Amino acid sequence: MGFQATIGKDIRERRKELGITQSALAELAEVNVNTIMRLERGLTNPTLEVLVRIGEALGMEVKMEVKYKA
Repeated sequence: MGFQATIGKDIRERRKELGITQSALAELAEVNVNTIMRLERGLTNPTLEVLVRIGEALGMEVKMEVKYKA
C-alpha cells in the first residue's frame, strides 16, 4: 500500500470512529470536502499543512521519525 493510500485509510477510519462526515471534517479542518474525499481514496498527495489541519480535527498528529541512525 502506498503513502497516499495508507494516509487516506487512517484518516477515513479515524473519521468514522468519531462519527464525523466528510463534510464536517472538511469544515473542521478548513479544507474543501473534495480534498477529504480524494485523500481518503488515496488519489491526492496532500501538503503537510493540510495533513496537520486534518490531524488536529481528528485528534491525530503528524510526526516524522528517524528510521536508520547514521
